Amino acid sequence: QVQLVESGGGLVQAGGSLRLSCAASGSIYSINTMGWYRQAPGKQRELVAQITRGGSTNYADSVSGRFTISRDNAKITVYLQMNSLKPEDTAVYYCNADVRRYSFSSISDDYWGQGTQVTVSS
Repeated sequence: QVQLVESGGGLVQAGGSLRLSCAASGSIYSINTMGWYRQAPGKQRELVAQITRGGSTNYADSVSGRFTISRDNAKITVYLQMNSLKPEDTAVYYCNADVRRYSFSSISDDYWGQGTQVTVSS
């Protein structure tokens, strides 16, 4: 099995910063894309940022310039540095990974973390 464990959420004032971490463990041969999604109450889950194994990144327009995604392939960990936080960033943030579990199979599957709450007060 594969586990994704997030940490780093919490309560912060508008304009503040938080850093989320997500560590992957288990039966992992390689991980392609890793990313962060978020879901606010009453809204659909949306992509925040993604990063490929090679380091290419993609951001939602709403966070571009404020958030930075990075990963440590040796530690199988992805990070999300969130600066200049706004109340509208309040949501549960989920880690996602596209995992290839076996060297003999090119099949990969999506895995999700349990989510971590980020609350930004005005």
